[in-house]
Order: sequence, then C-alpha cells, then structure tokens
Amino acid sequence: MEYIKALGIRYSNELPTIRKKKDTPLQPVFEAFTNAWEAIREKYNDGHLNMGTITLELYCVSNATSSENGIYDFGKLCVIDNGMGLNDTSYERLINLRDNSKHFSNKGTGRIQYIHTFDETILDSIYKKDDGTFCKRKVTLSKKDAFISKNAIMRLDEELEIQATDSSTHVTFLRPLEENDIYYFQTLTIDILKEEIIKHFLSLFCDNRHILPYIKLVYFIDQAEKDSKEILTDDIPEPNKEETFTIPYSQLGDNNKIVHSTNSENFTLKAFVQPEANLKENAIYLVSKGERASSIKLENLASKDNIAGNRYLFLLSSSYIDDQDRDDRGNIQLVNAKDFRNQEEGSLFPEEMILLEDIQGETNKTIGNLYHEIEETTQETRKNLEDLQKMFLLNPTTVAALRNKIKNTDTDEDILTKIYQSDAEIKAKQDAQIKQQLNDIESLSPIDPEYQQKLAEKVNEFVSTIPLQNRTALSQYVAHRKLVLDIFGNIMHRVELGEELNENILHNLIFQEGSSTPENSDLWLINEEFIYFKGNSNQRLCDVEYNGEQIIKQALTQEEQEYKNKCHHDGGLRKPDILLFPEEGKCIIIEFKAPDVEVSNHLHQINRYARLIHNLSQDKYKFTTYYGYLIGENIDIDDILDSIDNFISASSLNYIFRPYVAIKGKFGRPDGALYTEIIKYSDLLKRAELRNKMFIKKLEESDK
Repeated sequence: MEYIKALGIRYSNELPTIRKKKDTPLQPVFEAFTNAWEAIREKYNDGHLNMGTITLELYCVSNATSSENGIYDFGKLCVIDNGMGLNDTSYERLINLRDNSKHFSNKGTGRIQYIHTFDETILDSIYKKDDGTFCKRKVTLSKKDAFISKNAIMRLDEELEIQATDSSTHVTFLRPLEENDIYYFQTLTIDILKEEIIKHFLSLFCDNRHILPYIKLVYFIDQAEKDSKEILTDDIPEPNKEETFTIPYSQLGDNNKIVHSTNSENFTLKAFVQPEANLKENAIYLVSKGERASSIKLENLASKDNIAGNRYLFLLSSSYIDDQDRDDRGNIQLVNAKDFRNQEEGSLFPEEMILLEDIQGETNKTIGNLYHEIEETTQETRKNLEDLQKMFLLNPTTVAALRNKIKNTDTDEDILTKIYQSDAEIKAKQDAQIKQQLNDIESLSPIDPEYQQKLAEKVNEFVSTIPLQNRTALSQYVAHRKLVLDIFGNIMHRVELGEELNENILHNLIFQEGSSTPENSDLWLINEEFIYFKGNSNQRLCDVEYNGEQIIKQALTQEEQEYKNKCHHDGGLRKPDILLFPEEGKCIIIEFKAPDVEVSNHLHQINRYARLIHNLSQDKYKFTTYYGYLIGENIDIDDILDSIDNFISASSLNYIFRPYVAIKGKFGRPDGALYTEIIKYSDLLKRAELRNKMFIKKLEESDK
C-alpha cells in the first residue's frame, strides 16, 4: 500500500476550491458512468460502443426495522464496465489533479466529487499491457485524515500481474459523508436510478441510440439480487426536432460598448415533446460532454405550462459550453453583458466571449421558429400587454422600452410591477432633475450680464419637466376611472339584455356599503365634488356621524319620538343609501333603485329622509339645505312631469330636477329647502364617460 502524495500543491488548501455538486448526490455516479463510457469508447472506438457493458449495482443491508418499514441501510453502489481499464496512461491522469490531457473536454477534477460525497471510493481495475499481459490495479480515494495528513487523496492498494482475458473497471462507493446523502442513498431505488441516468445523459444517449452499450441496473438486499432493469434504445425518447445555429462572440468596442465580433460558435438544440405526465417541467438545459448541466431561461413557456397536454424539453450543446464547465461539474460559467462590460482592468475574462443574453436570446428565437404553437403564446403576451396598456393607460414610452424584457411567462402582476418600477425610476430621476433645476435657478446672479437669458433657459427646462413628472400619477388616476366606467358599462349592458340586477351592485360600485370614506369611493360618477365631502354609505340614521358625533339627537321629547316613529316604523333605523355633508348646514341624500324598479313610486323617500334629519338632528348642526339624488333606470320622465308640480326637464342632459321644495320645520325649527334630481343610470354613465374622455384626450396629447 502506498499513498500517492501530491507534488506542487497541498490538498488541504486545494480541495475547498473544488466545490461539491450540491443539486444531486448522484454526481459521483455520473462521473463514474462517464468514465466507463469513455473507457469503452477508447477500447472499441466510437462505432462499436455496443460492444461495451456498463452495470450499476445498488446494495442495501437489512437493519432491525427493515422488515417493518421496508427501509434498508445503504451498503454500497458499484459502477462496472468492460472498457480499457486503469492502464498506465489513465493512472497517470488520475494521480495528477487538474490533468486535462484527456479528450472529451475533461477538466481533470471529477474524482474530487467522489471524495466530497463518499468516505471511500475504490477503483479495482484490470488492464492490458502493450505486451499482451494483464495487470490488476486497485486504488482507494478519500479525504480522510489518514490521506490528507500525507498530502494525498489516493492510495495504491494493489498492483500486480494476473491471469485474465479482458479488461474492466469496478468502481465502488462506500459510506456517504453527509446526513442528507445518507438518507438519499437509503431511499434510492433502481427505478429512480434508471430515470436519473436517462435524464442526465439524454443527449449522449440520443446521439448514440443505435450503438448503446449494454446498460444494466441491479438491486441487491443482503447480497441477494432482488430486481434488475436495463436501459434500452426504446427507453430513450427521440428528439422531436433538432436545429443547429450560430452565435457570435462579443467584445468590448469604443466607449466600453459591447459589439459582436466576426467569430462565432455552432450550437445544437435538441427538442423533446412529451405528455405532461412524462415530463415534469418545460426547460432548456445546457449539455456539457453529453451530460445535462445547468439551465437557462425558457422565455416562451412557464415551467408547468402545457400546450395540448404536452410539455417541452430543450437540450443545448456546443463545444463552447463544454469549455465553460466548472470544477463542480455541470455549473456552466456563462458571463452576462453587465459583468463583461464592467470587468475590471486585469480581469481574467478573455477578450471575446459568447454572452449569456445572446445564448438565451438565440435559443429562444430558434424555439419560436421551430414551434409555432409556442410562438403563439408570445403573440398572446403582446396582445395582453396591449390590453393592459389600454386598461391602465400605461405610459407608451415605458411599455416600449420594456417590451423585450416582458416574457411570456410573466403574469399580469409581473408585467405591471416591471412597468410601475420603471415609471418609479423615471419619476425619481425627474424629481432629482427638478431639484437640480431649482438649485440652478437659485444660484443665478442678477448682476450677471446674461442673467435674463440663463433664467429663461432654466425656466423652460423646469416647465418642460413638470408635465413629465405628473404624467404617471395622472395616467393611474384616469385609468382607475376608465376601469370603473368599463364595469359600469358592462352592468348597463346586462340591464339592456333584460337581466334583473339588485341595486346593491351599482351602489357598491359607486360607494361601498358600510364605508365612511368618500375619498376612496367613485362618487365622481355622480358629481366630481362628492369625493371631497364627509359622509357614509348605507348606515342607520341613528348611527350616522358628522365630525365624530351622531347627527340624530339621542334624547328626544315624546313629541319628537312620535314624529320619529310615524307610520309604525322607527325612522332612526332607516338607512339612506348615501349621506354626504359638504359643509355645516348642508346635506346630500342619494338613493339608488334597482334598474327594473319604477322610480316614480319612490319620489317621496328623499323628502322623508330630509324631514327626519332636519327636525331630529342635533341643534348645533343647523341643517337647512338639502340636495337629493334619486337614481334608477325605469324612469318615465313625462309621467313625472305631468303628475308632480315643480319638476323641470333638463333635456340637454336627460334628467329632471325640482329646484325647491320646502322641508317643514317642527319643534321650533325654521323651514329648510330641498333640491332634487332624478336621473337614469345610463345617463349618469354617459355624463361620466364624457368627462373621462376629456381626461384621456389630454393624457394622449401629452404623449405626442
């Protein structure tokens, strides 16, 4: 036995720089499988891979509870092949860390994944010497103290000439080091192992589907074989489509601007279309040396989307990707444009690189060309963006600037967040610009001969910035109104179709029942000023407050109580739809009726509310002036004008009004005055649409 000591490096310092592959405990098994494949290829040449065999053996050991819970302890996992064997050349590469003399873009650090995951890895190999004799070589790899203390990660356990007829290598993994890995290998089955091997080496298997080595997986419990599987050509899905395209290198030009060079690399995209039950997610994976590596963004589909019940898997390979593989295996080091542009002087970046954005962009463009059904989702995204822009009156300039950054996988919330964040950044810059302009104006000196000219220039800059700053707030304000009008219009369309609707639908649209914050309502549909008044919606008269106090007196005389309870109904329990208080002494009463209700049957309801408030309110409020609005749809204006005095038609605006009716004062109070309007919902909508149209027109003019 002999520890293989390193020369020129110290493993205690070097090993931490080569990280353990974290996303799967199977990385050492993948490394061994790759080595087995390459050993077979080296022995039989590319065209005769099917003469090789690779066997994966999973050994489990019974414990005291295995018979009850079916969980066994992990014993070992072996990868066996009939390839070239660990001959002198292979052995030389094995003992030299970072030896990249091997073909297939090998980085020379795969063995580190062995020792990061397992306590010991044993390589037991038979190889054929040039003179035709066979030798056996046995090596143990580990990072245990016994090894590291001798500045070694390998120990040559055995090397001797033997009688044999063929070469082979037997790799045995023993005792996982980390708790999570121990649990993983305890629960590993050959079905899972087969699935993971196919998934990881799918590109490699596809390229060699007709000359696959014989691949077998065997499961043992207490040394007895319990199950076995094979990986056959039929297990390997065929690519639905395959496309090769070129991507140019990028370099830094003048003013640190990124430009494409004349050099480029070929990339090959394999596309797989599978039923969603067979494919867990849509994705693009980079492929390094035939192995699945890290992923890049699939822009046209969310991971769990399906089209006609199918999902899409894309494997992207290139010699460029192979060259970017990291020591921790499968972590492809692609540089983005920002990092490439901002590289510091003396950076290790090459002068030319293929940037991540170009790889993602060209790959997704190719996918869109190959699969029109996916491209259609892009068109839907664009249409949705247009709808959002119209719905929320989004700034066209911001939308245009972000159009390429909005992906098909973005939700409405994602899109709006991006746009509003961009608007916020623009507003912040404009605010800073305004502050600077004001500072500049204040710094001007009147004694400067060019004072007037400079002042005029600064003032022009200032007044041109203010409209830009206010645009976002204005657009959001108007967009809200537009949405409310759209909803109002949809409701009225349902009424036109004969649908019976409760008055609460329109009541809540205009001012939410139970609310006491008119500023958060849409009372502007009735009158622009109403949102600035104090008031409430659908509250009992006895509970209504103004300036924090109830408006109806709590202590009533017997006469007042009788007046309150007229018609055998407690007037204090009545609920006006909306009460507003513009200022002291004034009260607005709004009543809604369902669209199918005949409004003329309820003409005296507002009068009743006005009389109750006028005669039973606290003396300090001195209510004398009332404004009533009775709103419905089933209104016969001619019938009302013919039957009730004092109503006047405002024909140009399609409503009728009564400018005055006396509210008789009682209990020593003077008379009050009530102004009343009766208007249809449909005409209310037309009025509001007309006002909003003017806002939108002004907003659109500001974009020109």
